[in-house]
Amino acid sequence: MANSTIDLSTLPPPRSIEELDYEVYVARATVEFKAVWAAVKLANPEIDLPDYNLELLETDPFMIINESESARETKLRARINEALRATLLAFATGADLDNLGAFYDVLRLVGERDDRFVARIILAIQGRSTGGTEPRYKYVAMTADTRVKDAIVYTVGRSPLIHVAIFSTDPGGVASPELVSIVDAALQDPAVKMVNDTIVVASAVQTTVNLEADIWLLPDASDAVRNAAAENLRAQWALHQSLGKDLTQSWWTSKLMIGGVHKVVPISPVGDVVAPPSEAIAIGTITLNNRGRAF
Repeated sequence: MANSTIDLSTLPPPRSIEELDYEVYVARATVEFKAVWAAVKLANPEIDLPDYNLELLETDPFMIINESESARETKLRARINEALRATLLAFATGADLDNLGAFYDVLRLVGERDDRFVARIILAIQGRSTGGTEPRYKYVAMTADTRVKDAIVYTVGRSPLIHVAIFSTDPGGVASPELVSIVDAALQDPAVKMVNDTIVVASAVQTTVNLEADIWLLPDASDAVRNAAAENLRAQWALHQSLGKDLTQSWWTSKLMIGGVHKVVPISPVGDVVAPPSEAIAIGTITLNNRGRAF
């Protein structure tokens, strides 16, 4: 079984949500006004109407009204955009997301963040099947307790056993026996589990990887840049760490390339660190060898 959660950030921007441009609205109204003024002047030659040079008359009553109405139009269009975003999982937040989730019969758990709630809504939609699908079991696992940061459902070879690995929000990601028991009870519920399925729930295994690289700083960079680079790498991995996620060499070296860093050459590990489905990679020590300064 493979992780099938949709990454909403990869979707193209909705065509229904338009780009706002106040200056365009002002220019459009100006063109329309000029056309009307010229038509009135042409239709009434007996009236000595002057040419209207709007560009030189910012204090002209029409320009003041035009700018005011264009600002109002911009705000109105922005509000329409907000209303459209509230109907889309990729953009809805807070109470809007609560109402959208309720449409799919999914309620927010106490203390649940928007991103986690969105992930559960997608799993609930994907898991609506008469069979025990992977999204369905993952949804149940994540709904059992908010301490479940991630869960993966997989099989090994041709074995009929269905394994569910739990990645916890606790330090290290290792799920406590209590949390494993809570998730197991939710998955073993007769209303959840398919009759022929045998589900085995366990905590995810965490593998610690120590990183080492040579680093060159720019001539005017502070020595503190090395520590800042290491901290940036840890912070970024904390955001992306999950079950079965590989720690690729190109990814972790790129996170060291902050302002003040000229070049990074990885030393170890050699190549990418591949994580099995039931394992989560943790970063241990980060050793950055200062190789000097260069442009």
